[in-house]
Amino acid sequence: MEERKVRHLDNEGLWNYALKALGARAHSTGELRVKLQRRAARAEDVEAVLGRLKESQYLDDRRFAEGYATARLANEGFGKTRVLQDLRQRRVAPALAEKTVKSVYEEVDETALIEDWVRRKYRTAQREGLFQEDKDLASAYRRLLRAGFRTGEIVTVLKKFAKNPELLDSFEPPEEVDE
Repeated sequence: MEERKVRHLDNEGLWNYALKALGARAHSTGELRVKLQRRAARAEDVEAVLGRLKESQYLDDRRFAEGYATARLANEGFGKTRVLQDLRQRRVAPALAEKTVKSVYEEVDETALIEDWVRRKYRTAQREGLFQEDKDLASAYRRLLRAGFRTGEIVTVLKKFAKNPELLDSFEPPEEVDE
């Protein structure tokens, strides 16, 4: 396999590279910093380009986090925990990520969100046929945890759909991070 050479860019080249990256999709400052550091001929050019992008209002972590959290809620119906985790992976400052998620989810009924998620993910199954097997119930529980919902709300909703709701009383919740 042939190794691809990365062309190191000067200040103006980094600026153009950053604009192209932001044109493709929104980035957090942290994400863009990593991309620019890989391409920069000089490390000090990275901060200069990031400063110029912020000054020109092309880069704004608050706006990025709000847009990202709102989209994840509207499009995927994810819970707060998942969106917070995703924002952190995208290198948004933890305090900003937490504040944004709290704001975006302020008026959201998480129980209704979970019910919608279950109906959407299991729309082809008959409601009476949902979670007939204990393993199906356990699978749904794990999927909901990965989707970012809290254990208490998951159990409450799954009890409505489960053939054997008392099985949920024995579920051991994983360690939850305080919000």
